Amino acid sequence: MSAVLTRIVSSRLFWPIVMLLVLVTINVIAFPGFLTITVKDGHLFGSVIDILRNGAPTLIIAVGMTLVIATRGIDLSVGAVAAISGAVACSIILSSPDPGSVGTVVVAVAVALVIALVLGLWNGFLVSVIGIQPIIATLILMTAGRGVAMLITEGQILTVNSPPFKALGSGFLLGLPVAVVIGTVIFAIAALLTRRTALGMLIESVGINPEASRQAGVRARGLLFSVYTFCAFSAGIAGLILTANQTAADANNTGLFIELDAILAVVIGGTSLAGGRYSLAGTLVGALVIQTLVTTVYTVGIPPIVTMVFKAAVVTAVCLLQSPATNAAFGRLRTRLTARAGKGITAS
Repeated sequence: MSAVLTRIVSSRLFWPIVMLLVLVTINVIAFPGFLTITVKDGHLFGSVIDILRNGAPTLIIAVGMTLVIATRGIDLSVGAVAAISGAVACSIILSSPDPGSVGTVVVAVAVALVIALVLGLWNGFLVSVIGIQPIIATLILMTAGRGVAMLITEGQILTVNSPPFKALGSGFLLGLPVAVVIGTVIFAIAALLTRRTALGMLIESVGINPEASRQAGVRARGLLFSVYTFCAFSAGIAGLILTANQTAADANNTGLFIELDAILAVVIGGTSLAGGRYSLAGTLVGALVIQTLVTTVYTVGIPPIVTMVFKAAVVTAVCLLQSPATNAAFGRLRTRLTARAGKGITAS
């Protein structure tokens, strides 16, 4: 029994799940109907559904960020890519003679995602071919991306009236919000490709030791291109969801600071920023913790101006509980308890 308990506590998912349960408990105490889910017109509604829908963009980006961080990299440009994606889609829809047409929306979404892919290739080129440090390479696009989005929107907030486009952010599919369905599909595809094939192991090997991986025949350059492109593609999808939910492209605020939330979700989930082993399941829990935390701020009545401080405190607590020093302390405590139990059995 003690061995099972030790294995559970030592899991990278233990403390994030504990923190998530604590946040849910706080919400249930403050609002007893928090876990209630109702069905209206065949669609699911409730606080839990709102958390899933609002947290979907963060999860989608965090999935791509997880693979980037696993290669010992980082992508600070995802927020700018999201803004560019939304700006491109809205500008195409507004310039169309039939903004409410499904065909127009399909073209707008396709063009936006192609541009996101190009931006991901640019990041991959700077990192894998030119050899620029990932934080600097993506900082370039992070800085310039908002300016590019402003140029596309001409400094204006582009408001669109297109029901098919709005459905991406606030529509429903099979009773669930479309954003949740898209997030689930992205997560499932990433999990299948990296855990059911050798791709995940190759990504981890590049993150652990790039030089040894190269000498072993791993095509590190191609992998870096792939993960940065996928991360930008994920950011493009998230940007479309955010923009569709607002029915407007705001170059200044769409995806603002979402790169930080994505990185926090990855770190909370137990993936090391030093590269190597990663956990997509942990990233999922981390994204839920981040969004539940934001919801808790409003449910409990904490002033929104201190949201960032509250978020930092929770993230710090989770990281401290996951730290090697804390694990070592728990290990010593388990050893003492086991020794005392052994003495008790001997004495009896």
